[in-house]
Amino acid sequence: MSYALETVDLEKSFGGLKAANQVSLRVKKGARHALIGPNGAGKTTVINLLSGAIRPTAGRILLDGADITDLEPHHRVRLGIARTFQINQLFGDLTPVETLGLAISERSRMGHDWWRVAGRKPAIVGEVGELLNRFDLTDVMGARTATLPYGKQRLLEIALAFACKPRVLLLDEPAAGVPEAERDSVLETVAALPANVTVLLIEHDMDIVFSFADRISVLVNGELFMEGTPEQVAADPRVKAVYLGEGTDA
Repeated sequence: MSYALETVDLEKSFGGLKAANQVSLRVKKGARHALIGPNGAGKTTVINLLSGAIRPTAGRILLDGADITDLEPHHRVRLGIARTFQINQLFGDLTPVETLGLAISERSRMGHDWWRVAGRKPAIVGEVGELLNRFDLTDVMGARTATLPYGKQRLLEIALAFACKPRVLLLDEPAAGVPEAERDSVLETVAALPANVTVLLIEHDMDIVFSFADRISVLVNGELFMEGTPEQVAADPRVKAVYLGEGTDA
């Protein structure tokens, strides 16, 4: 079977702490795959390894079967991996229009001159408009990002990752910190992502996980504890014991 993303015996040690221990994860093409686990399980460490933010101590990472273990983050983005973060990584002084224009220009290798290029290229202008519509940002497109409601900031960060045209999208708690009144917009947007984009999701809210994922991997103490369908994971008494006994923080 062909996998969009795969890890083989992936390990990461920080001194004497093994944050990831022989993690072999397989994410099918087009999957909606969730990575869950209790406090300190190593979920964000795995996302950081996949995106290239940190380097593994051992093991391999494969994208569509090609080894990307030693590639820098920006090379991984160009090959089709994009991510969001637990805490927004946005340009507070830019507007959503400017932010997305910059991302598209950079993807097109015109980032050095983006402020002139973006407005002169109909294709870029059109794509910015499509992203604003898809991610429900048209009503705030001219506002400084720092002034946006937090739910809109989360949507902009997902839009920014999506502007990279990823084959694999890594979402690290997309609804974290979003007020209840704004959560539906974020969750509906994530659910409506194109089927040809593979999504690996970290999320604490189990209602979100079970409504979104078609496959769930459970990480405990840096190791892959179990994997299965949402129904299999929900029915597993070991998973229930882990969550009841140790909490669900990352």
